[in-house]
Amino acid sequence: MDLQHAKTEFERYLDGYDRNDDKVHLKIVHTYGVTEYSRQIAERLNLPDEDRELAQLIGLLHDIGRFEQLKRFDSFEPDTMDHASFGVQILFSEGMIRNFAEKDSWDGIIRTAIARHSDFRLTGITDSRTLMHARIIRDADKLDNCRVKLEDTIETILGVSAEEVGRDSVSPEVMAQFCRKESILSSIRRTKMDYWLSYLAYFFDINYKVSWDIIREHDYVARLIARIPYSNPQAQVQMDEVRTILDAYMMNFTERL
Repeated sequence: MDLQHAKTEFERYLDGYDRNDDKVHLKIVHTYGVTEYSRQIAERLNLPDEDRELAQLIGLLHDIGRFEQLKRFDSFEPDTMDHASFGVQILFSEGMIRNFAEKDSWDGIIRTAIARHSDFRLTGITDSRTLMHARIIRDADKLDNCRVKLEDTIETILGVSAEEVGRDSVSPEVMAQFCRKESILSSIRRTKMDYWLSYLAYFFDINYKVSWDIIREHDYVARLIARIPYSNPQAQVQMDEVRTILDAYMMNFTERL
C-alpha cells in the first residue's frame, strides 16, 4: 500500500472538478482532514501498520462520490445523490480502485467501509476487521465534520447566515429524536436549526473512546453549540438542554468494540 501514490492519484482525480468552488474546496479539505483523523484513531487504538495505512486510504476515498454530486447538483443533500454508493460504483464497478491500491487484498473492507460510512445506523457487518474499519471511518468523518462546522462559513454549510439560523428553533420531532439520544433522520429536518442540531446529534454515533478523547481535546461540543447566536429564546432554551444532554452522554460513554 502506497499512500503517497494514492494521494497523487486523488489529486489527479480532482483535476476534473472546480477547485475554486467553495463546496468543492470544503470537500477537498474535509477529505484530507478525515484521512488525518483516521490515522489518529488507528494510532490511538494501537493498530498494526497495515491497518493504520488502510484506515487512511479509506479516509482518502470515502467521499470520492461527493465531487460528482456537487458537479451535477451543487448540493450535499442526500435526495440528489447517494454519494457513498456512487463512490463505490466508480471505484469498484468502473475499476478506479486500482489507481489507488495496486493489490485487491483490501477491496472488500474498503468497499464496505465507504458504502456504509454515511448510513443512518451501522448494522449487519459480521467480519470484525471490516466492522472496525467501518467504525473508524464513521468516527473520523464526524470528527472532521466538527472542524468543518467551526471553520467554514455557515453560508457555505447551510446556505444562510449564522444569524438567520439562530432566529429559527428546533422542530418538536427533531428535538424529541435528539432527546432519545439518536442521530437525526434527514427526512424530518425542517428548519435550519434542525440541520444544526443534526450535526450535534452525530456525537451519539461515536464508536470509540479514543474518538471521544479527541472531541474533548478540541472542546468540539461546547464550540459547536457556541457557533450560532441564538436570538430566538426557544432556540436558546433548546440548546441549553442539548448541552446538558451531550455533557452527560460524554461523561457516561463507554467504548463499544
